[in-house]
Amino acid sequence: MISLRSEYRYNTRMKNSLSIPRAYAAGAAFRYLETLLRRGQVTFSLAALMEATGLTRIAARNQLLRLGQRVTRVAPRQDFFLIVSPEHQVMGVPPATWWLDAYFQWLARPYYLALQSAAVEYGSMLQAVQVVQVITDKPRRPLVLGRIRVEFHVKRTVAHTPIQPLANAYAPLRVSTPAATVLDLLRYAPSIGGLERAAETAVPLLPKMRRTDLIEALQTEPERATVIRAVALFRDNGYPALADLAMVKCSSEPRNKATVPANRTCESNREIP
Repeated sequence: MISLRSEYRYNTRMKNSLSIPRAYAAGAAFRYLETLLRRGQVTFSLAALMEATGLTRIAARNQLLRLGQRVTRVAPRQDFFLIVSPEHQVMGVPPATWWLDAYFQWLARPYYLALQSAAVEYGSMLQAVQVVQVITDKPRRPLVLGRIRVEFHVKRTVAHTPIQPLANAYAPLRVSTPAATVLDLLRYAPSIGGLERAAETAVPLLPKMRRTDLIEALQTEPERATVIRAVALFRDNGYPALADLAMVKCSSEPRNKATVPANRTCESNREIP
């Protein structure tokens, strides 16, 4: 006859034997990553890995360490990871456009691909820029992952800036519209090689701009100096209708004496500082 104590020990031993393989199953992280890749997904969080596999935090981290270059953390002290498939081993990580949206969804912060990086997506530049440029709402340190460098610029109206998805993109991605990209290029010109470089990148985007897109972009542009530069850019490159739209925006807002001298007007073609 089995005593109550023996039955308790038997049940406890059986319970432990069932839980150990789930908590410490060898190769669980690798199988989880393979499943994600088959779905076309190259990102995951430590919390998602733990929930899918039943691994403890320590076990999950240990298994990720054993995967070596197959997985990389996006930023120190952040439990968000990228899966590096064999075809991306040379670059060190998948293309930034494949995972930026998922990363910012995980951060719960607004963002969009901007400036020269956005211009490349619209065919403005012959060669891709070496740095991926992103605009968000708070300062962030640049990310250096393999051969990819992601730089962040801050804009308080980032959540209202007109964006559009990329056609045939591998993953969802927020990209500024051509009109918003042009205004951003002029606004952040000192950070991307100067005003001449910004204008050189912006001019090929002008034929892609629609009237409604420019009106929407102008409504979210907080800096008068940027609009003045846009007026000059449009006029100098044969787009008087676009210049007239920008002039309406410029003349409808009060002059900021700290940034725009009183003797400057929207109509002047020499307004670019």
